[in-house]
Amino acid sequence: MADERAKLLAKFIDPLRVAPGAKVKLAKDFDPGYKASFLKKKEGATILQAGIDVLAEYQARLAAQDSWGVLVCLQALDAGGKDGTIRHVMSGVNPQGVRVSSFKVPSPEELDHDYLWRYAQRLPRRGEIGIFNRSHYEEVLVVRVHPELLDRQKLPASAKGKGVWERRYREINDWEHHLADNGFKIVKLFLDLSKEEQRVRFLKRVDLPEKNWKFSAADVHERKYWDDYQTAFSEMLSNTSTEWAPWYVIPADHKWFARICVSAVLARTLISIDPHYPKVDAAKRMDLAETKAMLEAEAPKGAAADPFAAELAADASQEGERKDSKQARKQREEMKKVRAKVARA
Repeated sequence: MADERAKLLAKFIDPLRVAPGAKVKLAKDFDPGYKASFLKKKEGATILQAGIDVLAEYQARLAAQDSWGVLVCLQALDAGGKDGTIRHVMSGVNPQGVRVSSFKVPSPEELDHDYLWRYAQRLPRRGEIGIFNRSHYEEVLVVRVHPELLDRQKLPASAKGKGVWERRYREINDWEHHLADNGFKIVKLFLDLSKEEQRVRFLKRVDLPEKNWKFSAADVHERKYWDDYQTAFSEMLSNTSTEWAPWYVIPADHKWFARICVSAVLARTLISIDPHYPKVDAAKRMDLAETKAMLEAEAPKGAAADPFAAELAADASQEGERKDSKQARKQREEMKKVRAKVARA
């Protein structure tokens, strides 16, 4: 079942991947308003749920196996939908296995270290999914657009002269290669928002009282640097999409489609790891059998020795069985329709 879902999700991924070594011109190569012509928003809910189901299933295995970790880097301009994407796509996973880190203005302590230090402190553990809501790529984006930020990093003159950005691209690639070699999958997602859609979302924050708290005049002020950011993003994508940590450019003007794409990338990443629940050895199985016998012997008079096993054997109530079968049939029918449309596209 997971393999079938993976094939379906993969249909959305391939056009979004930045080929390593490709020279990217963001405005020319990617359309923020793109959404699959073969998919309607209503059908999108089925695809998104499939992605969430895969994430939940494989994240549990990832945590149990405790060998791999996953780092998700989310980059976007203001109002790009990062928070909503995290909330929707990760809605089905165990919160204990996911850690979200946001990076604000560097603290004095962080400025006393190299620029990657504070990001290294928040890396996920094995068995964990770590999400960087904005990431180390801020160091070649906002710092590039606003060079005065580079001056605040206390760098010697030789470290901020000609070639600083090319050097940082190389350093970031090397750092990510080190992480990948040590069992950490890196998923890099750029939520690509159009200037007009950003304007509309800012206006919603002004017009809707429940969104006023999100409004920041500083965010609107940054629109003056739109072209500079587009150049910085294009250079970032061109120089740091690698075989071990490729970039995916997610069209973000339609939130529902962006969430499908993000869930598809994450799901396929976990499927590629293919984590498994650990198998217990003979000594452990014997210990389990002895524990089971001891607990069964403690059952009160008239009670089932193992109520849970009895429940499994009974296969639940007939009413629940009918309900589950109906839901399963409905989901299979919906997925079959969507798969047929995807195959024809």
